[in-house]
Amino acid sequence: MKILFVILSLCISTGYAQEKTIIEEHIASSLNSWHQAATEANFETYFDLMTDDAIFVGTDATERWTISEFKTYTKPHFDAGKAWDFTVLERTIYSDNSDTIIAWFEEHLNTQMGICRGSGVLQKVGDTWKIKHYVLSIAVPNEHVAQLTALKKEWDTTHINKILNKS
Repeated sequence: MKILFVILSLCISTGYAQEKTIIEEHIASSLNSWHQAATEANFETYFDLMTDDAIFVGTDATERWTISEFKTYTKPHFDAGKAWDFTVLERTIYSDNSDTIIAWFEEHLNTQMGICRGSGVLQKVGDTWKIKHYVLSIAVPNEHVAQLTALKKEWDTTHINKILNKS
């Protein structure tokens, strides 16, 4: 009986691992297509790979866009044929189980700003994994943080005061 239980457990575990790999491949494909659409300045494909309530958080502290705001901001760039070109260097995808409709990820990107980090949440809509929330940040080596902090100190102070005075 114990042997049967062990065999059954291994089969279930193997099946789950295979299903999870397939899910991660579909998610990676969606993310790769999304980045490729930006490279090709394909506005429709790019935004079709985002949910209707998506949020994009950019590298500037003032950049938090709803999908409609992000479309307005990016449309001139896409129309000019020059959006951006991010190449994935490495990516890790996470999901809870094989029937999940939510997954999350982190990735390192080669960009015109150097190495950036993207992270986000995806939602399965029909048969397509779409970006629901994306955060782009510039990766700064620890040994340069003091220089960067000094460079942006005045701007940060002003922005912090704006935020605090809104409350």
